[in-house]
Amino acid sequence: MATQGKFKSLLQLIRFDKPIGTLLLLWPTLCALWIAAQGIPDTHLLFIFALGTFLTRSAGCIINDFADRKMDGAVDRTRGRPLVTGAVTTTEAMALFVLLMLLAFVLVLFTNTLTVSLSFVAVVLASTYPFMKRFTHLPQLVLGAAFSWGIPMAFAAQTGALPTSLWLLYLSNLLWTVAYDTEYAMVDRDDDLLIGIKSTAILFGRHDRLAIALLQLCTLAALWLTGQQFALGWAYQVALLLVAVQFAFHQYLIRARHTGDCFRAFLNNNWVGATLFAGVALHYAS
Repeated sequence: MATQGKFKSLLQLIRFDKPIGTLLLLWPTLCALWIAAQGIPDTHLLFIFALGTFLTRSAGCIINDFADRKMDGAVDRTRGRPLVTGAVTTTEAMALFVLLMLLAFVLVLFTNTLTVSLSFVAVVLASTYPFMKRFTHLPQLVLGAAFSWGIPMAFAAQTGALPTSLWLLYLSNLLWTVAYDTEYAMVDRDDDLLIGIKSTAILFGRHDRLAIALLQLCTLAALWLTGQQFALGWAYQVALLLVAVQFAFHQYLIRARHTGDCFRAFLNNNWVGATLFAGVALHYAS
């Protein structure tokens, strides 16, 4: 029973029951693979990036909880995390972190030299993000850089090159990540102010909704330019219209800044990613 309890705690540590983070990381990576391949990418790359996304997101959850373990107990949403309750020790957590990162690195070794080189940047971004909230009100910017890094890695793996146009897709995803993680940060803003954690939600203050709206508009602009650069047709354009509608819905949800509605807006971004990927995939299928 003790072993079973420990296993459940480790699954909780990597948010196995909350796949939203994996999905938000996966959708843009799949978009990049499809665009790089101009259709369905190599099967082995699909497997590598799908599993790699799960492994790196899980490892990211561990390092995040390790960094915040002394503060999470003061936040209602996080006080039940395994490192706070003692269900998992810091030694166990870091051992699992190293294991997951090693498994992810083994997967990357089945790609090419350029992708392997880019993977080191991914490790640095994923490992430093959790500590940024102590030093800057822009940790969401670092998260955006980390969550978007699968895009250049996907192009490198599929084509062996990094075309300039991919950075428009990278920029769009970075802006989108800052927008949805600001919605997420609005949930914890009161607790974060009490314990001294920094975030864009605190930085933007009463202008948070306006800032998110501007980020969403910039995301749409960057996505439209991406479509122009890669000659993505009507299916992609329809997807962008649907994404714009979903962004408007997010603004409706966060209008009163109720924590439950802000969290709901954050979760809805899974459908934004799915919609965008559907537009890309349908373009190459038509």
